[in-house]
Amino acid sequence: MIPNPDTLKKLPGKSFRGFSFYDLKKIWNPEWFQGNRQKKNYFEGWYFKLLSKDGSRRFAFIPGISLGTDPHSFVQVINGNNGNTDYYRYDISQFSYSEKAFHVRVGKSQFSEDFMDIHLEKGREMIRGRLNFAGQLKYPVKLFSPGIMGWYRFAPFMECYHGVVSMGHELAGQISFPEETVVFDGGKGYIEKDWGKSMPQAWIWMQSNHFEEGLEASFMLSVARIPWIGSSFTGFLGYLHTGTKLYRFATYTGAKIKQLQNNADLVEVVIEDKNTTLYISGIKGERGDLLAPVSGDMSRTIHESIDGRILLRLTDKKGNALFEGSAINAGLELVGDPELLI
Repeated sequence: MIPNPDTLKKLPGKSFRGFSFYDLKKIWNPEWFQGNRQKKNYFEGWYFKLLSKDGSRRFAFIPGISLGTDPHSFVQVINGNNGNTDYYRYDISQFSYSEKAFHVRVGKSQFSEDFMDIHLEKGREMIRGRLNFAGQLKYPVKLFSPGIMGWYRFAPFMECYHGVVSMGHELAGQISFPEETVVFDGGKGYIEKDWGKSMPQAWIWMQSNHFEEGLEASFMLSVARIPWIGSSFTGFLGYLHTGTKLYRFATYTGAKIKQLQNNADLVEVVIEDKNTTLYISGIKGERGDLLAPVSGDMSRTIHESIDGRILLRLTDKKGNALFEGSAINAGLELVGDPELLI
């Protein structure tokens, strides 16, 4: 069911109402808007990655809010074919959200786990279109592990929280860009999000659900330097869904990073847990500039590519291969001083 945009709510003004059922329920629905009780030093953004059926066209749309010294809402757009990016800025009053589902509106554009309706204008240039999503592969949410953050989701003082909304789904519809109209029928999508005060000082992020071998697999890894009670540590979280089985690996699952090498264009990681070893090589592609939050302000420029490549090999403790794949059209970010992660 498509949410009714007339039921969307604005951000609160100077005062907050009392604690509501929504405040409790959103913990186990990380895709929902989390910032309904925030006034300052806060950001929240969703990442919608789009691939055409043949993989030749790739884009990402990032709607969100920034509650820093310059409060506003926004939609960032990445063209993965040439690395071009654009930032569409709106007054904070033009952001609204649902209290019954994941559904947000920025300006005239709407975003949910089932569809996105795009209406962006800058001068005479416009981006318009609608995509419907079907067959979403959801990341499991459990009572004591509400999403990919695990029990860290309950920690009230984290700098940044992460959620995976859909590990993969099918696209239908088209979007008209100034230079072309792209038909996404039969293409693949992916949705994740971040919220909190700031993105980490340094991090590695990579993701793909498009594999050369035709595998219906999905993969994501995030490694970051995380402030923690007056100190900091390198933490990580991620998953590999092979199409038939979900493998989770994170600091909170007891997995360990055994090797991490990172330079300007290549990152290699080896992760072990008690049952498996995962070998990862990520190769960056065409870079685009994005704005990232610092204390809620979208004031930091980072670089992302969505045409990278990821090589994966998962083995058991005897070295037998459980999965091998070459992921293309991959999203990669290598941000900050890599020495902070080693």
